[in-house]
Amino acid sequence: MRSVPTYASDMTAGDAPPTPAAFERAAASMRPAEVRPEIELEDIPAPQRLAPYSAAIGASVYRDDDELAVGRLIMLFDPDGQRGWDGQFRLVAYVRADMEPEITEDPLLGPVAWSWLTESLDAHGAAYAAAGGTVTKAVSEGFGNKAEDPVTTELELRASWSPLEEDLSGHVAAWCDLMCLAAGIPPLPPDVASLPPRRREDPESFRT
Repeated sequence: MRSVPTYASDMTAGDAPPTPAAFERAAASMRPAEVRPEIELEDIPAPQRLAPYSAAIGASVYRDDDELAVGRLIMLFDPDGQRGWDGQFRLVAYVRADMEPEITEDPLLGPVAWSWLTESLDAHGAAYAAAGGTVTKAVSEGFGNKAEDPVTTELELRASWSPLEEDLSGHVAAWCDLMCLAAGIPPLPPDVASLPPRRREDPESFRT
């Protein structure tokens, strides 16, 4: 899950500095031992130009065999920090989910969708700072030889925030809950156990 910084590409293998232990610990914490039963996780390539070190996971939410939502969570690490980060770490999240047209027409959908993220972070005790993001409602309508295709509506949430600890397991759990909420699946009751994560082997299978 480690990305080699592109701006150090002219260094030889012997010159490469060791990977920071803080990054290794944070990356390991992104592989949860348990996840919600509706979630399927996979390791995906991380962007290499945003920070010296990065890791990423992708996920899909299923009900039976129907894929209801997809997302990705990227962890960025810069030992020197970056402007606006408030620390060495930054998490970048993306979620896309199909929704009924009447839901996307609700003017309160944006604030509600944003609250799904912040409330999920709070529920899992995932301390954070400098959170920001956007909520987009998209309508796709076919024309020409696609005129018979049904109109589809989607919600997209893009967000980033700075975790205040190296252990990112609570942030991953909150992101999983966010995807389930976007897919119309309520949070698990406290007394219901999660399951070992299902993982896809082929990172190219993740759809953006």
